[in-house]
Amino acid sequence: MASSRRHIAHLHLHTVPTGEQYGDIIELVSGITPHVQAVPPQAVQLDLTSALRYFGLSPYDVVQLAKLRLKALYDIDSSAGLAGNRMLAAMAADASAPGETTWVPADRAEEWLHPRPVTALPGIGRATADSLHRYGLHTIGQVVELPPATLQRLLGVGPARLLAERARGHDPRPVTPSEPAAHLSADLVLERDCLDPAQQHRAVLGLADRIGQRLRGEGLVAGRLTLTVRYADRSSTTRTRALPESTGHSPALAATALGLLAALGLQRARVRAFALRADDLLPAGGAYRQLSLDPGDTRARAAEAAADRARRRFGPEAVRPAALGRVRRSGTPVLRVDEKSIFTDA
Repeated sequence: MASSRRHIAHLHLHTVPTGEQYGDIIELVSGITPHVQAVPPQAVQLDLTSALRYFGLSPYDVVQLAKLRLKALYDIDSSAGLAGNRMLAAMAADASAPGETTWVPADRAEEWLHPRPVTALPGIGRATADSLHRYGLHTIGQVVELPPATLQRLLGVGPARLLAERARGHDPRPVTPSEPAAHLSADLVLERDCLDPAQQHRAVLGLADRIGQRLRGEGLVAGRLTLTVRYADRSSTTRTRALPESTGHSPALAATALGLLAALGLQRARVRAFALRADDLLPAGGAYRQLSLDPGDTRARAAEAAADRARRRFGPEAVRPAALGRVRRSGTPVLRVDEKSIFTDA
């Protein structure tokens, strides 16, 4: 029955709000529907199903109302996706031009979904996409038409079943009201598309170093990192990895961040932007650290503490990793750093 259909909206904010602003945004859209889930660092999802009768508007008009309130009260522009579940709504938001809303009605979801590339599905990284491309599977519709046994032979039983469900547009997850969790994030926008692996390596290294500086400045440690890579075609890939131990040590953060980058196997991908996010934050004084018998680790931490003192006295650019310093001296400033951080109370 049409009355039982869910209407989920995904609002992508065209800015990375501060922690206080993000909380205000959650409170604002909660005035439209109580079913609001934070999707940090710059999105929220709303289940509009129960709100339609109250407002007497179509789902599309309710989304426009939410976007109008964001613009009027906080001067925040947003793009939106509207669909029957959370996954399709997020995909529709990714496909929306800046400021626009893409509505995927339930009876047209298959028509909208099948021509799209397989990389548009969440969780499909470059390695999985390359495996599918080798067998001529480039669109979501081609994956749907493939016999389940064949897909299992290509990817394995578990990943094949999950991919098949997503390719058919199935996502039973509810919108769960939640507050934004404590985290720190930094992003980097490139002046032009980057294909050079060395420059991509330096970009992620710089973000990890900046996250480490902020963690130590706040007296915190992180237990998990998330790397998001956005490409020239406006698609993106996100990968998350737990740190071996909670830390604010920049080399440890960089090792995990660069491991995430290497696992993506970008090769000749045209990268537009990077974002690095630190989660599972804890006070540094309450975290355990594995003792090391390597004197080099002790020296590295002592040097890092000295560098932090120099930055506090002479500015954040007083001390930089050698790899980033070489880029600066070479006189080829390819990257424009647009770093933004979020810290919200858990």
